[in-house]
Formats: sequence, structure tokens, C-alpha cells
Amino acid sequence: MIVNQGKSMPRNPRPHRRAAAAALAAALLAAGCSGSTSADDRERDGSGATDRSTPAAQAYPGVPDDLAQQRLEWESCGAPTELQGEGQPPGELDDGTPWQCAELTVPLDWSEPGGDTIDLALIRAESSSRDGNRVGSLVFNFGGPGASGVFTMPLVSEDYASLRTGFDLVSFDPRGVGESAGVVCFDGEQQDAVDQEHGSLPQTPEDEAALEKLDEQYIAACEENSGDVLPHVTTTNTARDLDLLRHVLGDTKLHYFGISYGTELGGVYANLFPERVGRAVLDAVVDPTGNLLEQSLQQAEGFQLALENYMADCAGQDPEGCPTGSGPEEGNEILAGLLAGLAEEPLPTEDDRDLTQTLAVTGIAAALYSEETWPYLTTALELALEGRGDVLLLFADAYNGRGDDGTYSNQNAAHVAIRCADSSAGLDRTAVDEHRDEFLAASPVFGEFLVWSLTGCDGWPVEGESDNPEVSAEGSSEILLIATTGDPATPYAGAERMQQELGEGVGILLTYDGEGHGAYNGTDPCITEAVDEYLLAGMVPKDGLVCG
Repeated sequence: MIVNQGKSMPRNPRPHRRAAAAALAAALLAAGCSGSTSADDRERDGSGATDRSTPAAQAYPGVPDDLAQQRLEWESCGAPTELQGEGQPPGELDDGTPWQCAELTVPLDWSEPGGDTIDLALIRAESSSRDGNRVGSLVFNFGGPGASGVFTMPLVSEDYASLRTGFDLVSFDPRGVGESAGVVCFDGEQQDAVDQEHGSLPQTPEDEAALEKLDEQYIAACEENSGDVLPHVTTTNTARDLDLLRHVLGDTKLHYFGISYGTELGGVYANLFPERVGRAVLDAVVDPTGNLLEQSLQQAEGFQLALENYMADCAGQDPEGCPTGSGPEEGNEILAGLLAGLAEEPLPTEDDRDLTQTLAVTGIAAALYSEETWPYLTTALELALEGRGDVLLLFADAYNGRGDDGTYSNQNAAHVAIRCADSSAGLDRTAVDEHRDEFLAASPVFGEFLVWSLTGCDGWPVEGESDNPEVSAEGSSEILLIATTGDPATPYAGAERMQQELGEGVGILLTYDGEGHGAYNGTDPCITEAVDEYLLAGMVPKDGLVCG
């Protein structure tokens, strides 16, 4: 069930650690050696930065010259649009460097590169290097699928500030996302109505029939608004877009930083273009081998592990006052009771919307992405157990891309469209009953919700491309994989499987023994130094290094 799957346990972009903590604090107050491009091989102006005032000098095989030799017209960025997430224009970095935006034109259908085109939204901050040490552009994908890089990059740039000494920091809205032919389905008013009127898991045949009808309406809206782009938003096509971006930026190899789903995109790129992989970091690594059932079970286990780590920490800090009691065993019972009660009677908020069962699960999951947001989860649960849903709703809204004005970014619609275009392994309604016990055993809190994700592409109008992404990358430069032992959304074992699939000698595994989704955030010097030395100097860390 597409609509319910998207709400019950979304797999959307991670709330970035520092950005999430700051946003939630404000809301609470308001509520009450690898390959590289040598500097000697590149045309430079007097400042040491690459001269990008001229188009790419060479053709790109199989692509018309007007695309291969296009010029990126970098200009001051405007405010993020509704589809990107809204907000203020990004302005300047601390050293006065302005954020600049441009558009890259790519084929809509890469099997017909001379046909229709779409424009991809780009953003960059130029390198601070003035001594000839600029390596090239470092292209970021922040996950999802569905995250707008144009929206996210300025918000989290502080975490990557050290990398500007060697790179232009570049990000983009992938095809189907934000202002890159963004997929549109329901509008904000329709989505709010779904969340309020269908805010709990189905309990009766009548409930299931109502959700199936709602899914049909959702799919019809996606087709009406975005039917032309739906077949073309695969990860494979986005990887091809990345390579054209690399070419137009003037880099002989792609230097890349992918987070969460961005690691899958990076693996697919390495499979398609192994000889063009430069210095690449994949943080919070997706398991490329598991089928939909296996991946969903892994995620149930991952979120449950993170939740129980939170509950143990909460009880240890405040044995008498922790809202989840004395530890995981009692906490699981308390949360199960809270969620069961929400199915019968949602909690009021000051927003004129209720905290429903599925919004509460989304809010709890969002708070587990970073240890920095655990204290806010404690506040949220305290209030919920007292009968108010305000703070859990804030978490859910942030995770779902909902603005204060009731508009939504298109991250959820893009997420569904990309996942369903990618995967041919979807299951139908019978899978829910067949596998419910497995999911409940994996997670007494999240299992019932995640089992419904198995039907996430049932009825989607586009046939999925394959069961699993192809990421084998023989001949690639070394790729740095970062895995966190307590990661809720991409459990640690996924990085080990990615390393195996990439091929011998390609994946270099770096472990962070800690909590959260993504480890490179400036809080652990061991991680930061290893990644910075790799990206800036090409110094490949020892495989198996453990930090934390």
C-alpha cells in the first residue's frame, strides 16, 4: 500500500545530526590513495581555481554536443522552492563565499540521449584553495531517495567545511526530486487529510479497502502530474546524470560523497563507470544484496536496536523520570501501549492536527537518526504520555518535509517514484500476513509498521528495473565505506555486504562504534581525520579501521 507505506515507516533523507538538533531546539522553544585529477592537468585561472567560464572542451560519447559542451551559468541562489523544502536564500558561508546555483541539462531517457531533456538543479560553494591545491569538485548526495541537495547542502555545510580547502562543494536535486523535474502527487491539503483520516494501521477489511482506494487515488495523481518522468527516475539514470555532471564540471574523475541512499547511487555509478571513480566516500552504507523482505527486516532490527540503546541511556541518566521506564523491556511495553492508544484516540496538538499512530511512529523513528536528538525524544514522549502530541508531530513534520504553512517538499513522492522505478521485487497484500510474526519478533515497536512496507510498490504503473542494484566495480579506485554500529536505518552489516559486492580491493571499510545514521559529522576526530586525509591528500586508511 503506497500511501500507508510512505507514512508508517518512511525511508527518507536522514535528519542531519547538527541540522536536526538545531531545528528541533528552535521548534521546542517556539512551541514552548585513490584516483584524482592533478592540478597540473587542469586549466586554471590566476587564483588556482578551475576556469569554468568556457564549455567542456571535448565531446561526451553518445551525447549531442549541445549537452556535452553546455556551459553552467552559475548565479546567486534564490530561496528554496516548495518542492525543495522552502526557506530563506542560502546567502554566504562564514568566509563570505557565496552559494551559487545553476542548471544542468540531461536526457530524459538515456536510451535516447538525443530526445527530450530535463534540467537538474545544482548548487555549489567554490573551494577556498588559493595555493593550487584544489583537487576538483566534490559532489554530494544526501540520501532518501528524495533529498534535495540544493536545499540540504547549505544547511549542513559546516560539517564539510574542511573539505573546501581542496574541493568545490557541489550538490544537486536528482531527477524526480525538488526542481529537477520533481515528481508531484498529492498537494499539502490532500496529504494532511491522508495523515489525519488514515492515521493508523488497518484493522479490518473495511480499513484495508479504504487504503487500497486511497492508493489508487495517489497513483492516479502521480500519473496525472508526473507521468512523463516516472519511468525515468531510476538510480541508474541518476548515475548517468552524475557522469555527465562530472564531464561538464571539467573533472576527469568523479569525486563523490554519498550518504544513506547516496551510497547506493555511488555503488551504481562505480559499476557503470569504474574507471572514472575518483575519491569517493560512502557513509551509512545501504545493503545492495538483500531483497525487499530482507532489507525491511534489517531496518526493523536497526530501528529497534537504536530505540533500545536510547531507552537504556535514558534510564541510566534518569532512572525515576525516564518516560520509557527502567529500560528496553519496560520501554517496549510503554511505547506499544502508547501507539495502540493512538489508533483509538489520536493526541491533540496546537497545530489543529492530531498526532495519529503513524505520525507518532514516524516522529519516534526520526528522533533515532542522531544521538543529539535523543533528549528531544525524551521531551516528546513525556508530553505524549501526558496527552499532548506536539513535539512528536514536529519530528514527523520535519521528517516528512512539511512546512509551517502546510506545504510539503516532494521528498516522499520522489521517494516512492524512485524506489518503485528501481525495484522489481515488490510484494502484494498477502506478504503482510505471511511475514508479520517475523517483523514483530524483530521489533515489537516498529515491526507492525514496517511489514506494511512490503506492499510499497503494489499497483505502481512503472515496472521496476531489477531486484537489486548492481554495484560490482572491478577496476575502480578505492572507495571509503563508513559504517556505524548503532545505525538505525542502514544497519552495519550492509556495509560489509557492499564491500564484498564492490569487489576485491575496492571497498575500504571504516567502522564508527557509536550511534546515529552517518558518522562523518565532525564529532569524532578519528573519523574526520581519516576521511579528510583520504579526500584531500589521497591517503587511503587501513581497511578495518575502528573509531569511536
